[in-house]
This record gives sequence, structure tokens and C-alpha cells, in this order.
Amino acid sequence: MSYKDSVIIYSGGLDSTTLLYEERSRVALAVTFDYGSNHAIREIACASHHCALLGVEHLVIDLAFMKKHFNSSLLNGADAIPSGNYDEYNMKSTVVPFRNGIMLSIACGLAESRGLKRVLIANHGGDHAIYPDCRPAFVNAMDSAMKAGTYDGVQLAAPYTNLTKADLVRRGVKLGIDYGRTYSCYRGGEQHCGTCGTCTERREAFLKAGVNDPTTYEK
Repeated sequence: MSYKDSVIIYSGGLDSTTLLYEERSRVALAVTFDYGSNHAIREIACASHHCALLGVEHLVIDLAFMKKHFNSSLLNGADAIPSGNYDEYNMKSTVVPFRNGIMLSIACGLAESRGLKRVLIANHGGDHAIYPDCRPAFVNAMDSAMKAGTYDGVQLAAPYTNLTKADLVRRGVKLGIDYGRTYSCYRGGEQHCGTCGTCTERREAFLKAGVNDPTTYEK
């Protein structure tokens, strides 16, 4: 029997769902943070689905203060989300300041409270250009801070830091993941809009991976 020693930050999106399935033998707890994003309700539903399927405990934590006090188009309704690729300057408006730092701090506290040794996060190489709290320097610094700030030296594991989203799709397909039950769109509609940065990145990932995209897009 595998030893479950990890907490995973789990949004219900493509990236973290892939990591959940890859690490399921070691995941004791999946934590979804509701910080008031446009797509929170749909992501949480997907997260709950996969956790139930795998028999993983799922905890949803409310971070409503972020929507109230932080500035990001991701928190300001569907109309605030720009269209375009991730490498376009206007996508920087979707940054939620220090989001991963806040979530990792809470996950680290949960890990130590439960006697767990690792916190998992599914940032990947495609995030580096826009999101400072997904880059290798941030991951390394947070790992050091978590180890130094806990009695048991809780570690941060970010195995996708230098992989592409297409790499993750290839891995997930081999694991039999139903990506039709994951959600990415920053506008948060019933169907993926197909034009925001994360929808564009999602489309391209399936195309580059040579895998059929099960996502339903509006456009």
C-alpha cells in the first residue's frame, strides 16, 4: 500500500488534474481555493468530480478577501477578460497578485497540521512569461521557505515547472483522464469561450500533442 504523504493544490483544470492522477497514490488531500474568479464554480465542480472518482479527500477553502482587495481581470467578470494568446501583453491583466504564494502558504500549514511531507502544485513552463509565481525562481524560494518554516521540513513539489501544456496532455491521455471533465476558460461560461488566453493555450496543447480535444467551445 502506498504511503499518502502529500497535499495537492487542485483547481479542477487540465494541469492540476493531470498532476492529481499522476500522484494519486501519494495524495492524501486535494485543496481547491475559491478566490472569487470568474470560473471558480465550474472548476470546483470538476475538481469534486475527479476527487470523488479517485477517492481523494477534497477540501474547498474560501479566499473571498482576494476578490475584494486584489486587482485582476480574472476577478472582475467575463467582460474584463482579454482575448488573445498567453504571450500577448494584455494577458498580464489576468495575474492575481501572489496567488500561488498565498495558496502554497495555506497548503503548507495544512500539510504540517496533518503530518504530511509534500505540497504539490501544477505550474508549467507555459506560465513563465506572464505569471511570476509560476517561475523556477519562485518555486525554489517557496520550497526553501516552507522547509525553513515548518518543524518537519514540508517540501514543495512542482514537477511540471519546465514542461509544456502539450507534455501534460500526452501524460494525461496515457493515464486515461477525461479532459472533457476539466475546465479552463477565464470567462467562466457554461462552455469554454475559445478566445481567451487560457482557451487558446488549451486548444494549442491538444493540437501539439496530437490528441483529440474533447472541449466544447462557443467559438
